[in-house]
Amino acid sequence: MMTAMVQRRRRRPRRTISEINVVPYIDVMLVLLIIFMITAPMLQQGVEVELPKVAATTLPAEDELPVVISVNREGEYFVSVAEDPKEPVSLDEITVLVSAVRQLKPNIPVLVKGDGQASYQYVVEAMAYVQRAGVEKVGLVTDSSPHDEAR
Repeated sequence: MMTAMVQRRRRRPRRTISEINVVPYIDVMLVLLIIFMITAPMLQQGVEVELPKVAATTLPAEDELPVVISVNREGEYFVSVAEDPKEPVSLDEITVLVSAVRQLKPNIPVLVKGDGQASYQYVVEAMAYVQRAGVEKVGLVTDSSPHDEAR
C-alpha cells in the first residue's frame, strides 16, 4: 500500500506556473516615484542664472557703470566700487558694498567676473553674497571666443 502512494506521487507531473508576479515591481516603481517626487524640488534650488540660448551678445551701453565683482584664480574678491578696487575684500564686504550702492542706485546692474582658472566655488560664493545684498539678477562677464565670432 505504501508503494502505491509513492508511485502516485511520482506519476503526477508538476505544473509550471506561467504567471509573473508583478506586485514587487509595482512596489519598487512606487518607491522610486516617491523618491523622485521628493528630490525634484531640491534640485531647483540655487543661484538663478539666465543662460543664453545662442551665442552671448554684449549688453547695451548704459550711462552708469555696473558694479563688477571680480574673482581671481586664488579666490580673492575685488569690487569695482570699493575704496581701492585693486585691494581684495571679504565676502561680507561684498554684501555691504553692493547693498550700499543699490540703496543709492536701485537699478544698477551687478556683474560677476571670474578668472577662467578660478574654482567654480569662488564664483558661486560671490554670486550668493551679491544676492544677500538684495540683487535678484546677477550677470556673468565672459570673453567672446573665436568660435562664437565665426557663427
